[in-house]
Amino acid sequence: MTTSASATTAPVADARALGLAHYAARGVLEHVLARHGATFQQQVALRAAVTADAPQTPDDLVTQVRGSLKADPADIRATLDELLAKQMLVADGAHLRPTDAGRELIAAVGAETAPISARIWGGISAEDLAAAGRVLALVTERANAELAALTA
Repeated sequence: MTTSASATTAPVADARALGLAHYAARGVLEHVLARHGATFQQQVALRAAVTADAPQTPDDLVTQVRGSLKADPADIRATLDELLAKQMLVADGAHLRPTDAGRELIAAVGAETAPISARIWGGISAEDLAAAGRVLALVTERANAELAALTA
């Protein structure tokens, strides 16, 4: 079996490598979002509303976004207010629903980032992606447990 030079000099996965990968990918997404006048947190909140199986209350969306971003609930509520002001979400009784404009934004950002994502992820073997997925799921689980212990 031959080993490529890049495989033998590849950095070991650690918190720094994970952070660098996250911020590199997030930078790409934020660049696209900026062209659409949206922020990363707005996109996360709006995507939660768009992809929900049932109408979401503001509390439901705060819980979902907080679970993803670990952001302060007051900041998430401010983000929901921004999305309401931009008419990306609309109040419908006790629920917030995405508007056509909100759905179109998520679709446009998805369409714009799809070819970029294909270039970023392309050529990585299914085996490597599966291994990375298992490791990232475990790191996420453990980090969530540590955060829960710190905030209990």
